[in-house]
Amino acid sequence: MRFAVIGAGGVGGFLGGRLARAGHDVSIVARGRTLETLRSDGLRLTGDEEFTVPVIATADPAAIGPVDYVLSCVKATQITEALATASPLVGPGTAVVTTQNGVDGPRLTASAVGAGHTLPGVMKIFAMIERPGVIARRGGPGTLEVGEWDNTGTARVRALREALEGAGVGSPAPDDIWAVLWRKAMMVIPLGELGAITGLTLGRLLDRPQLADLWRRATAEIAAVARAQGVDVGEDAVDEVMAFNAQQPADSTASLCRDLMAGRPSELDAQTGAIVRLAREASVPVPLHDLMYEVLRLGRAQAR
Repeated sequence: MRFAVIGAGGVGGFLGGRLARAGHDVSIVARGRTLETLRSDGLRLTGDEEFTVPVIATADPAAIGPVDYVLSCVKATQITEALATASPLVGPGTAVVTTQNGVDGPRLTASAVGAGHTLPGVMKIFAMIERPGVIARRGGPGTLEVGEWDNTGTARVRALREALEGAGVGSPAPDDIWAVLWRKAMMVIPLGELGAITGLTLGRLLDRPQLADLWRRATAEIAAVARAQGVDVGEDAVDEVMAFNAQQPADSTASLCRDLMAGRPSELDAQTGAIVRLAREASVPVPLHDLMYEVLRLGRAQAR
Protein backbone atom coordinates (compact mmCIF):
# COMPACT_ATOMS: atom_id res chain seq x y z
CA MET A 1 0.00 0.00 0.00
CA ARG A 2 1.34 3.45 -0.89
CA PHE A 3 1.36 6.22 1.71
CA ALA A 4 2.59 9.79 1.62
CA VAL A 5 3.11 11.74 4.82
CA ILE A 6 3.00 15.53 4.82
CA GLY A 7 4.23 16.95 8.10
CA ALA A 8 7.14 14.97 9.55
CA GLY A 9 6.49 15.93 13.16
CA GLY A 10 5.49 13.74 16.08
CA VAL A 11 2.34 12.31 14.50
CA GLY A 12 3.62 12.08 10.93
CA GLY A 13 6.91 10.56 12.01
CA PHE A 14 5.23 8.01 14.25
CA LEU A 15 2.76 6.89 11.59
CA GLY A 16 5.29 6.94 8.77
CA GLY A 17 7.84 5.00 10.77
CA ARG A 18 5.42 2.30 11.89
CA LEU A 19 3.97 1.84 8.39
CA ALA A 20 7.40 1.75 6.74
CA ARG A 21 8.62 -0.85 9.22
CA ALA A 22 5.58 -2.99 8.35
CA GLY A 23 6.66 -3.01 4.70
CA HIS A 24 4.42 -0.36 3.19
CA ASP A 25 5.66 2.08 0.56
CA VAL A 26 6.01 5.27 2.61
CA SER A 27 7.17 8.63 1.24
CA ILE A 28 7.62 11.67 3.44
CA VAL A 29 7.42 15.23 2.16
CA ALA A 30 9.97 17.25 4.12
CA ARG A 31 12.38 20.16 3.89
CA GLY A 32 15.64 21.43 5.36
CA ARG A 33 17.52 19.45 7.97
CA THR A 34 14.69 16.98 8.37
CA LEU A 35 14.85 16.10 4.68
CA GLU A 36 18.63 15.74 4.79
CA THR A 37 18.50 13.52 7.88
CA LEU A 38 15.72 11.30 6.55
CA ARG A 39 17.68 10.74 3.35
CA SER A 40 21.00 10.03 5.04
CA ASP A 41 20.00 8.30 8.29
CA GLY A 42 16.38 7.20 7.87
CA LEU A 43 13.57 7.85 10.33
CA ARG A 44 14.17 6.96 13.97
CA LEU A 45 11.45 6.38 16.57
CA THR A 46 12.14 6.27 20.30
CA GLY A 47 9.95 5.62 23.33
CA ASP A 48 8.16 2.34 23.95
CA GLU A 49 9.99 0.90 20.94
CA GLU A 50 13.20 2.14 19.37
CA PHE A 51 14.04 1.51 15.74
CA THR A 52 15.30 3.19 12.60
CA VAL A 53 13.71 2.59 9.22
CA PRO A 54 14.63 3.85 5.74
CA VAL A 55 12.01 6.02 4.06
CA ILE A 56 11.68 7.86 0.78
CA ALA A 57 12.00 11.57 1.52
CA THR A 58 11.56 14.42 -0.92
CA ALA A 59 10.63 18.08 -1.02
CA ASP A 60 8.78 17.56 -4.30
CA PRO A 61 5.40 15.76 -4.12
CA ALA A 62 5.42 15.40 -7.90
CA ALA A 63 8.36 13.01 -7.53
CA ILE A 64 6.06 10.70 -5.55
CA GLY A 65 2.89 10.91 -7.61
CA PRO A 66 -0.58 9.67 -6.61
CA VAL A 67 -0.76 7.39 -3.56
CA ASP A 68 -3.46 5.37 -1.85
CA TYR A 69 -3.48 7.50 1.30
CA VAL A 70 -2.09 10.90 2.16
CA LEU A 71 -1.57 11.27 5.90
CA SER A 72 -2.04 14.97 6.54
CA CYS A 73 -0.04 15.66 9.69
CA VAL A 74 0.62 19.38 9.30
CA LYS A 75 -0.89 21.92 11.64
CA ALA A 76 -4.42 23.07 10.89
CA THR A 77 -3.11 26.49 9.91
CA GLN A 78 -0.95 24.86 7.22
CA ILE A 79 -3.57 22.56 5.67
CA THR A 80 -4.68 24.74 2.76
CA GLU A 81 -1.17 25.62 1.59
CA ALA A 82 0.26 22.16 2.23
CA LEU A 83 -2.47 20.35 0.30
CA ALA A 84 -2.21 22.78 -2.60
CA THR A 85 1.51 21.99 -2.82
CA ALA A 86 0.83 18.28 -2.35
CA SER A 87 -1.83 18.07 -5.07
CA PRO A 88 0.32 15.67 -7.21
CA LEU A 89 -0.18 13.08 -4.44
CA VAL A 90 -3.96 13.05 -4.88
CA GLY A 91 -5.29 10.86 -7.67
CA PRO A 92 -8.89 9.79 -8.37
CA GLY A 93 -8.78 7.09 -5.69
CA THR A 94 -6.65 8.84 -3.09
CA ALA A 95 -7.94 9.43 0.44
CA VAL A 96 -6.50 12.27 2.53
CA VAL A 97 -6.57 11.37 6.22
CA THR A 98 -6.80 14.21 8.73
CA THR A 99 -4.95 14.02 12.06
CA GLN A 100 -5.06 17.59 13.37
CA ASN A 101 -6.06 18.57 16.88
CA GLY A 102 -9.25 20.58 17.23
CA VAL A 103 -12.35 20.24 15.08
CA ASP A 104 -11.48 22.22 11.95
CA GLY A 105 -9.14 19.78 10.18
CA PRO A 106 -11.74 17.88 8.14
CA ARG A 107 -13.51 21.05 7.02
CA LEU A 108 -10.27 22.69 5.88
CA THR A 109 -9.14 19.49 4.16
CA ALA A 110 -12.44 19.07 2.33
CA SER A 111 -12.19 22.68 1.16
CA ALA A 112 -8.80 21.86 -0.37
CA VAL A 113 -9.37 18.39 -1.90
CA GLY A 114 -13.12 17.79 -1.67
CA ALA A 115 -15.14 15.86 0.90
CA GLY A 116 -15.00 12.74 -1.26
CA HIS A 117 -11.22 12.58 -0.85
CA THR A 118 -11.33 13.37 2.89
CA LEU A 119 -11.26 10.80 5.69
CA PRO A 120 -11.67 12.45 9.10
CA GLY A 121 -9.16 10.97 11.51
CA VAL A 122 -8.39 11.27 15.21
CA MET A 123 -4.86 10.57 16.42
CA LYS A 124 -4.31 9.88 20.11
CA ILE A 125 -0.66 10.07 21.07
CA PHE A 126 1.85 12.26 22.85
CA ALA A 127 4.82 12.41 20.46
CA MET A 128 7.26 15.12 19.50
CA ILE A 129 10.37 15.85 17.48
CA GLU A 130 13.46 15.03 19.54
CA ARG A 131 15.68 16.32 16.75
CA PRO A 132 15.36 16.29 12.94
CA GLY A 133 14.53 12.77 11.82
CA VAL A 134 14.01 11.47 15.37
CA ILE A 135 10.52 11.18 16.88
CA ALA A 136 10.00 10.50 20.59
CA ARG A 137 6.78 8.89 21.78
CA ARG A 138 5.93 10.14 25.28
CA GLY A 139 2.59 8.46 25.93
CA GLY A 140 -1.01 8.10 24.86
CA PRO A 141 -2.58 5.02 23.28
CA GLY A 142 -0.97 5.54 19.87
CA THR A 143 -4.19 5.01 17.91
CA LEU A 144 -5.62 6.52 14.74
CA GLU A 145 -9.39 6.28 14.38
CA VAL A 146 -10.76 6.99 10.91
CA GLY A 147 -14.18 7.13 9.32
CA GLU A 148 -16.05 8.34 6.30
CA TRP A 149 -17.65 11.77 6.36
CA ASP A 150 -21.08 10.13 6.79
CA ASN A 151 -19.82 7.29 9.03
CA THR A 152 -20.61 4.61 6.45
CA GLY A 153 -18.38 1.55 6.25
CA THR A 154 -16.27 1.51 3.08
CA ALA A 155 -13.52 -0.64 1.62
CA ARG A 156 -10.96 2.16 1.81
CA VAL A 157 -11.57 2.70 5.51
CA ARG A 158 -11.37 -1.03 6.24
CA ALA A 159 -8.15 -1.35 4.21
CA LEU A 160 -6.58 1.57 6.05
CA ARG A 161 -7.52 0.19 9.46
CA GLU A 162 -6.06 -3.18 8.51
CA ALA A 163 -2.80 -1.55 7.40
CA LEU A 164 -2.57 0.50 10.59
CA GLU A 165 -3.30 -2.45 12.86
CA GLY A 166 -0.71 -4.53 11.01
CA ALA A 167 1.84 -1.77 11.60
CA GLY A 168 1.23 -1.63 15.34
CA VAL A 169 -1.01 1.44 15.25
CA GLY A 170 -4.36 0.71 16.87
CA SER A 171 -7.32 1.72 14.73
CA PRO A 172 -10.64 1.07 16.49
CA ALA A 173 -13.77 1.40 14.34
CA PRO A 174 -15.76 4.34 15.74
CA ASP A 175 -19.54 4.44 15.62
CA ASP A 176 -19.32 8.19 14.96
CA ILE A 177 -15.99 9.72 13.92
CA TRP A 178 -17.32 13.21 14.70
CA ALA A 179 -18.01 12.27 18.32
CA VAL A 180 -14.45 10.94 18.60
CA LEU A 181 -13.09 14.15 17.05
CA TRP A 182 -14.99 16.37 19.47
CA ARG A 183 -14.13 14.24 22.49
CA LYS A 184 -10.45 14.57 21.67
CA ALA A 185 -10.94 18.32 21.34
CA MET A 186 -12.47 18.27 24.81
CA MET A 187 -9.22 16.83 26.11
CA VAL A 188 -6.47 18.52 24.14
CA ILE A 189 -7.76 22.08 23.65
CA PRO A 190 -8.13 22.93 27.37
CA LEU A 191 -4.76 21.27 28.08
CA GLY A 192 -3.14 23.52 25.49
CA GLU A 193 -4.93 26.65 26.69
CA LEU A 194 -4.35 26.21 30.40
CA GLY A 195 -0.83 24.92 29.86
CA ALA A 196 0.07 27.99 27.82
CA ILE A 197 -1.45 30.38 30.37
CA THR A 198 0.11 28.75 33.45
CA GLY A 199 3.22 27.03 32.09
CA LEU A 200 2.15 23.82 33.85
CA THR A 201 2.13 20.24 32.60
CA LEU A 202 -0.92 17.98 32.61
CA GLY A 203 -0.13 16.48 36.00
CA ARG A 204 0.49 19.82 37.68
CA LEU A 205 -2.74 21.22 36.30
CA LEU A 206 -4.70 18.29 37.69
CA ASP A 207 -2.90 18.52 41.05
CA ARG A 208 -4.29 22.01 41.64
CA PRO A 209 -8.03 21.78 42.46
CA GLN A 210 -8.90 25.23 41.11
CA LEU A 211 -7.11 24.60 37.81
CA ALA A 212 -8.56 21.11 37.54
CA ASP A 213 -12.01 22.65 38.00
CA LEU A 214 -11.27 25.22 35.29
CA TRP A 215 -10.21 22.37 33.00
CA ARG A 216 -13.46 20.53 33.70
CA ARG A 217 -15.54 23.65 33.02
CA ALA A 218 -13.66 24.35 29.78
CA THR A 219 -14.25 20.74 28.75
CA ALA A 220 -17.96 21.13 29.46
CA GLU A 221 -18.07 24.24 27.28
CA ILE A 222 -16.68 22.29 24.31
CA ALA A 223 -19.18 19.49 24.94
CA ALA A 224 -22.00 22.03 24.83
CA VAL A 225 -20.77 23.38 21.48
CA ALA A 226 -20.50 19.84 20.10
CA ARG A 227 -24.10 19.09 21.06
CA ALA A 228 -25.22 22.34 19.45
CA GLN A 229 -23.51 21.14 16.26
CA GLY A 230 -25.57 17.95 16.40
CA VAL A 231 -22.73 15.74 17.64
CA ASP A 232 -23.61 13.27 20.40
CA VAL A 233 -20.49 13.12 22.56
CA GLY A 234 -22.31 11.15 25.26
CA GLU A 235 -24.05 12.11 28.48
CA ASP A 236 -20.98 11.34 30.61
CA ALA A 237 -18.44 12.77 28.17
CA VAL A 238 -16.94 15.33 30.55
CA ASP A 239 -16.41 12.78 33.34
CA GLU A 240 -14.95 10.26 30.89
CA VAL A 241 -12.59 12.76 29.31
CA MET A 242 -11.36 13.99 32.68
CA ALA A 243 -10.79 10.38 33.77
CA PHE A 244 -8.79 9.79 30.57
CA ASN A 245 -6.72 12.90 31.30
CA ALA A 246 -5.82 11.57 34.74
CA GLN A 247 -4.40 8.39 33.18
CA GLN A 248 -1.94 10.21 30.91
CA PRO A 249 1.75 10.89 31.73
CA ALA A 250 2.02 13.71 34.24
CA ASP A 251 4.65 15.55 32.19
CA SER A 252 2.45 15.69 29.08
CA THR A 253 1.88 18.98 27.29
CA ALA A 254 -0.13 19.90 24.20
CA SER A 255 1.44 21.18 21.00
CA LEU A 256 -0.64 24.35 21.29
CA CYS A 257 0.98 25.08 24.64
CA ARG A 258 4.50 24.28 23.42
CA ASP A 259 4.15 26.45 20.34
CA LEU A 260 2.68 29.44 22.17
CA MET A 261 5.30 29.30 24.92
CA ALA A 262 8.10 29.09 22.34
CA GLY A 263 6.68 31.96 20.29
CA ARG A 264 6.14 29.73 17.26
CA PRO A 265 3.14 29.82 14.90
CA SER A 266 0.34 27.92 16.63
CA GLU A 267 -3.12 26.46 16.12
CA LEU A 268 -4.71 28.92 18.55
CA ASP A 269 -7.18 30.20 15.96
CA ALA A 270 -7.93 26.70 14.64
CA GLN A 271 -8.49 25.27 18.13
CA THR A 272 -9.69 27.85 20.65
CA GLY A 273 -10.77 30.24 17.91
CA ALA A 274 -12.88 27.57 16.22
CA ILE A 275 -14.67 26.77 19.48
CA VAL A 276 -15.43 30.46 20.04
CA ARG A 277 -16.64 30.89 16.45
CA LEU A 278 -18.88 27.81 16.47
CA ALA A 279 -20.25 28.74 19.90
CA ARG A 280 -21.25 32.18 18.67
CA GLU A 281 -22.89 30.72 15.57
CA ALA A 282 -24.97 28.42 17.79
CA SER A 283 -25.56 31.03 20.54
CA VAL A 284 -23.83 28.81 23.11
CA PRO A 285 -22.12 30.70 25.96
CA VAL A 286 -18.43 29.81 26.37
CA PRO A 287 -17.11 32.45 28.79
CA LEU A 288 -13.93 30.57 29.66
CA HIS A 289 -12.99 30.11 26.03
CA ASP A 290 -13.83 33.72 25.25
CA LEU A 291 -11.48 34.80 28.04
CA MET A 292 -8.68 32.34 27.27
CA TYR A 293 -8.79 33.16 23.57
CA GLU A 294 -8.42 36.86 24.29
CA VAL A 295 -5.61 36.31 26.82
CA LEU A 296 -3.68 33.98 24.52
CA ARG A 297 -4.16 36.22 21.49
CA LEU A 298 -2.75 39.17 23.44
CA GLY A 299 0.17 37.07 24.62
CA ARG A 300 0.83 35.90 21.08
CA ALA A 301 0.79 39.47 19.78
CA GLN A 302 3.24 40.64 22.45
CA ALA A 303 5.60 37.75 21.67
CA ARG A 304 5.95 38.86 18.03
